[in-house]
Amino acid sequence: MSEEKRPLVVIGHRLGKGQAVARGVEKAGGTAYVIPGMAADMKLGDVMNEKGAALGVSFCGSGGAGALTAHTKYGWPAVSELRSTDAAYTAVKEGNKVIGLGFLDVEELGEKIVQAWRETHDE
Repeated sequence: MSEEKRPLVVIGHRLGKGQAVARGVEKAGGTAYVIPGMAADMKLGDVMNEKGAALGVSFCGSGGAGALTAHTKYGWPAVSELRSTDAAYTAVKEGNKVIGLGFLDVEELGEKIVQAWRETHDE
């Protein structure tokens, strides 16, 4: 699969997690990068910009401080305070590049956002 068809998804988790979502992204044919360390969600926009990511996922208790920061700094379409994999899927389908969720580190989320990205990019 070519790199154009393997969307890069950057994951920033307040508590340094995100590995389950990364497994789902990879399972769905995307490329995942988990920002290491605590408060990684607040680095999301900068890392997405540096790596040229197709999508970014921010996790924190409030559901997206990192997503809002990325939106403010880079102007990318973003949505926050999501609480389900279906809501994340819909957000990507609606054209959001950055999504913010509560702590929802599950493989299904990674799979669904890559699926939604592919559907909106005719992949």
